[in-house]
Amino acid sequence: MAGSGERVVVLDDVSSGMPERLPADIPLIRGTSLDGEFVRRVLAEHAVTGVVHLAARKQVGESVEQPLRYYRENIGGLTTLLEAVVDAGVGRFVFSSSAAVYGNPPDVDLVPEDTPCAPVSPYGETKLAGEWLVRATGRAHGITTTSLRYFNVAGAASPELADTGVYNVIPMVFDRLTRGEAPRVFGTDHPTPDGTCVRDYIHVSDLAEAHLAAARRTAGSGTDLTVNIGRGEGVSVRELLDVIAEVTGDHRAPVVEPRRAGDAPRAVADARLAAKELGFTSRRGVREMVESAWAGWCLHHPEARRD
Repeated sequence: MAGSGERVVVLDDVSSGMPERLPADIPLIRGTSLDGEFVRRVLAEHAVTGVVHLAARKQVGESVEQPLRYYRENIGGLTTLLEAVVDAGVGRFVFSSSAAVYGNPPDVDLVPEDTPCAPVSPYGETKLAGEWLVRATGRAHGITTTSLRYFNVAGAASPELADTGVYNVIPMVFDRLTRGEAPRVFGTDHPTPDGTCVRDYIHVSDLAEAHLAAARRTAGSGTDLTVNIGRGEGVSVRELLDVIAEVTGDHRAPVVEPRRAGDAPRAVADARLAAKELGFTSRRGVREMVESAWAGWCLHHPEARRD
């Protein structure tokens, strides 16, 4: 956003963020969205005209174990933030949602936004409830709102900005390879062309561009929009592992394990609405995602390099 000429201020409690990743000329205000007076003060002092709300707990398994924490932080924090936004007269709001709102979508080639939502975890529930709250607040107070339902985010904008967690499929494979272990495949008997699950992966840099497009789209007033953010192309787990093998040079055969309960055979975004309403279309492919993620992984895990 800053690189595109937008004036930006960041509010973060730094519980999982890394302050050193922010450019030096972007203010970082440390605090929590659960503190309404604090948020009101930040909005006023920095003359904020629009909010992009990314802060949330986001681990599905953790949400099952700690539902109260997820509802308190994801919904409580959003409620407090929206109250401050209304009081400050901020007219633009972009909400970070998730394809987790769909739960296990029906067996269709592409999942459109009007697919019935049936989340299967407290995390997904908080994202769906968050969409409802954002939409209702926008309609009641004349705020332009956009909710972005991300599919599977991967890759890195630069090696220094790579994800350091091991929660998603690509870093999970990298982690196993680095430890000298074979990657795992959960089920090869799904009703898909090669028997493994099919997913929609989007590069994090494309996702950043989607946020910029959404923020600029909110220059109007009093309207709401909910859109999928994905590539609209499916990639199977086996196909993804083949790309990872090519990029890393580690071709060891994966270990096949039983299906995991609740894994949908296929979940691929219908991305046409984002193209129509935001003018946004993803530009980066799966190989670029894997290559950029691997460069970042090797920077943070030098032992993984295969020179």
